[in-house]
Amino acid sequence: MKNKKTNIPYHIAMIMDGNRRWAKKRGSISLAGHKKGFENFKKIAEECWNLGVKILTVYAFSTENWKRSEKEINYLMKLFERILSKEKSFFRKHDVKLNVIGQTERLPKELKKMIYETMKETKNNETGILNLAISYGGRQEILEAVKKVINKKTASAKLTEKVFESCLYTAGQPDPDLLIRTGGEMRLSGFLPWQSVYSELYFSDRLWPDFSISDLKGAIKEFQRRQRRFGK
Repeated sequence: MKNKKTNIPYHIAMIMDGNRRWAKKRGSISLAGHKKGFENFKKIAEECWNLGVKILTVYAFSTENWKRSEKEINYLMKLFERILSKEKSFFRKHDVKLNVIGQTERLPKELKKMIYETMKETKNNETGILNLAISYGGRQEILEAVKKVINKKTASAKLTEKVFESCLYTAGQPDPDLLIRTGGEMRLSGFLPWQSVYSELYFSDRLWPDFSISDLKGAIKEFQRRQRRFGK
């Protein structure tokens, strides 16, 4: 799906990779890279809304990221809390609804509280949706969807793609039109494996903190040059 008037992707997904490498290149600790990455995320997200993007899904913390040091994990959890507590004007300004996807039961109690409060406060916002993927794993999402299907006792003859999609974290949302990954890696790392099957993929060598508005517009221009046939 796309905005027919402007040819802007309706739904953009992003793997924001390269925070730690950005910090290392500058002789800083990885935490400095995460802080800079958040600052850049806010700038890029605002530009997405300004351009007319309606849904933005960002890979903020994967299930594999739990393997990192306790210090780094604690910093990231506190950073997420800060985002949700200090940046409420961001959601009001752009009339954006927050939707957190992932294994939220693994998150710290205070962060879960912040998530619940922000989702409740923004549930009636209508202009856009921010899907924040925290403690997210694509295979895990599919396994959880399968469990939901089983619990609903859905007959195999009635199990369609539409029924299955209703059990995913992104139920009711169109799939991403464009998926951007920064940091020079050319893989999806378990991000939206079901939803991204027909997404246009764009890989940037830029480390996430250096990914600029100009880079974003370049990715969108590349998307606009491509023809999406969906197998036709």
